Amino acid sequence: MTARPAGRPLVPAYLSTGGVARPSRPHLERLSVLARTGANVPPGLPAAELALLDALEGGSLVVVEAAALLGLPVSALCVLAAGLADRDLIHTRAPIPPADRFDPDLLKRVADGLRALKHA
Repeated sequence: MTARPAGRPLVPAYLSTGGVARPSRPHLERLSVLARTGANVPPGLPAAELALLDALEGGSLVVVEAAALLGLPVSALCVLAAGLADRDLIHTRAPIPPADRFDPDLLKRVADGLRALKHA
């Protein structure tokens, strides 16, 4: 028996989402944070959704991390995550916004103050 080619998934991504092409929650982004709720898992969930819940068992993940773990495109994972969030099985949180630009003068004053403490 020959091995399956490494680059091609066994199940196409659109089948893992049940044929759904767009997530019900359009605000999910690549860096949105996903976390499991304490809700019991209902019977009959598709395998891809169960795999996502299992991946979130150890803690929170961002969408791209979960997609990489499951070997799915980010778009497919967004569909799965939105479906689980609609059933209150996971929480979704917007990405943490990037920090505002720091004030170089403030950093210089802090560094000067630390140096003064060190030499005091």
